[in-house]
Amino acid sequence: MGRKIFISYKYADNDVNHIVGEWYENNTVRDYVDKLEEYLKDKSDNIYKGESDDEDLSKLSEDTIWEKLKDRIYDSTLTIVMISKNMREFYKVDKNQWIPWEISYSLKEVSRKNSSGNSVTSKTNAMIAIIVPDLNNSYEYYTYNKNCCDSGCRVLKTNTLFDILKNNMFNIKDTDTKDCSDGSKIYYGNSSYINSVKWDDFINDIESYIDSAYELQDNMDKYKIVKEV
Repeated sequence: MGRKIFISYKYADNDVNHIVGEWYENNTVRDYVDKLEEYLKDKSDNIYKGESDDEDLSKLSEDTIWEKLKDRIYDSTLTIVMISKNMREFYKVDKNQWIPWEISYSLKEVSRKNSSGNSVTSKTNAMIAIIVPDLNNSYEYYTYNKNCCDSGCRVLKTNTLFDILKNNMFNIKDTDTKDCSDGSKIYYGNSSYINSVKWDDFINDIESYIDSAYELQDNMDKYKIVKEV
């Protein structure tokens, strides 16, 4: 059975590595979403619940747009958040931006009445954060590797994210950690409900990462999940 997937992203962020079209043409995160939709269709019978690229929502009120988004999120089981360099507008509070609300609604259990008048409650979505490379084809605006302890570690700059996204990372209740001599703390295992994966890694092993997200969903009671913006 196909997974119903909703993708949350900053449509107009153009500080991304070129992926389609002529070399001189600007790309945006939307181009990555289009490419991801192609990969998802090729790999399995997944169903994309977001908007199509030719769908014009510009003439609709924000309330109408939000109702459309809620319908699509409610009918999804997996939410993919595209992390891009300019996804967060720091001059605006999180509550005045779309992505935090989409994440919040994805994590909540929402009850609605079906056509028979019976109340049906949605389940907290499985979640994945895909890191989009920036204009220089680098991920270092958000993640990089460094020498810490004996094994080395991957650093995630979660403080650059929306709070609701940051708060659902490194949020496992029973932590397995190690303190390094340089002051770093290493987390072992699946320490986050929302895992971060580079775009290149994800598209090379799509089904594995999606399966992992659903496994975390099955064990969500092990995590301190924050659902409010």
